[in-house]
Amino acid sequence: MSVEDWDRDNCNVGRAIEFIGDKHTMLILREAFLRERRFDRIQRNTGIARNILSDRLGKLVSAGILTRRPYQERPRRYEYRLTEKGIDLWPLLVSLMEWGRRYGGGAEAIRLHHKGCGAVMTPYLACPECGEQIGARDVEALAGPQAVLRQSA
Repeated sequence: MSVEDWDRDNCNVGRAIEFIGDKHTMLILREAFLRERRFDRIQRNTGIARNILSDRLGKLVSAGILTRRPYQERPRRYEYRLTEKGIDLWPLLVSLMEWGRRYGGGAEAIRLHHKGCGAVMTPYLACPECGEQIGARDVEALAGPQAVLRQSA
């Protein structure tokens, strides 16, 4: 099956956007990766209205991307932590950060420091077989085993 024949409604990009496809959610995830866990601090750092922040945090918890844990009893307050599912979004956030640095004004507000060797680094995509760095022009999309044929009009 050719990728031209693939029904785009069965696309993983579309599925991912259902969970993380708005500005507020991406800013919340940025804060989570910067280890901000408390509602008030996330709100302060993002400027997201409290009702919208509460809604997006609830959606991220429901999706299993964040977990909510109490950190105070009276009044009861919660912190939000990334789950393994949430941590797996790290490459997406780093790619957005790098794209924003390159095309969004060039500011290097955050640097990534590799704890293992001490290098300041920019992650990149590489082929898992040969290790060669790859970009969009180096790969092609092929229909996978669960691809669904497009219905003819």
